[in-house]
Amino acid sequence: MADLAVDGDGLFRCVLNQARSSIQGWDNTFALTLMSAPGSRPGHGEKHNASRVGWLRAVVLGANDGAISVASLVVGISASGASRDQILLSGLAATVAGAASMAAGEFVSVQSQADTEMADLAKERLELHLDPAGELAELTSIYVSRGLDPELAQRVAEQLSQHDALAAHARDELGLSEMLRARPLQAAGASAASFLVGALLPLLTILFSPANRITEVTTAAALVALVALGALSAQAGGSSRRRSALRMLFWGALAMGLTALVGHWFGAVV
Repeated sequence: MADLAVDGDGLFRCVLNQARSSIQGWDNTFALTLMSAPGSRPGHGEKHNASRVGWLRAVVLGANDGAISVASLVVGISASGASRDQILLSGLAATVAGAASMAAGEFVSVQSQADTEMADLAKERLELHLDPAGELAELTSIYVSRGLDPELAQRVAEQLSQHDALAAHARDELGLSEMLRARPLQAAGASAASFLVGALLPLLTILFSPANRITEVTTAAALVALVALGALSAQAGGSSRRRSALRMLFWGALAMGLTALVGHWFGAVV
């Protein structure tokens, strides 16, 4: 009987240790799952470039458009023989109109995205109210498809649903997160401000370059600005500065070249 008691005690301890190991493993996996979720690490100190996507795209687009469109306009009007005052007035008008147009277009576009996100969240909120069990099963299947075993996926889904079911479905089912959500006002402001910055250099070349060299100076200055913009945007986004600068240089030169060619062919102010 003593031997049986000893064996039974050893068996109990073995089972207990195995249970502890399983619980510890689940805790680690669950913690990793939470840590991998965007926006779920309030005290996390790492900086990721994805958080800049919302405004970086608008900034690059606005500055690129401001530099190319206003520089092309200046080149076309200068080639037509217009005076410095006429060129400057046209450049200022194009700058104001372009900045307003960029801001309005960016706001409408990003607001449409935000409306779609809100509609999807409202639909998900209703589904959670009408069929919580079905939504839990759906969330579980998502985690299973990502590599968790069914039992662990079920427990993770239950824990996340108890904490914030809508946030869990928004992140893991819809792909929405606080980091990447649509921000219309931010995008509109960044686009308009960057357009003004991009257009500033062509305007300065009108004021300070010789009257008979406005075309050449504006073209050169705009291309240099585009190279710098490409490098800066790559730095902010964590990508190759050289590749980004060459890409901006190529497309900027192509755009201004086509504009000058059309103006030359038709003899029109472009």
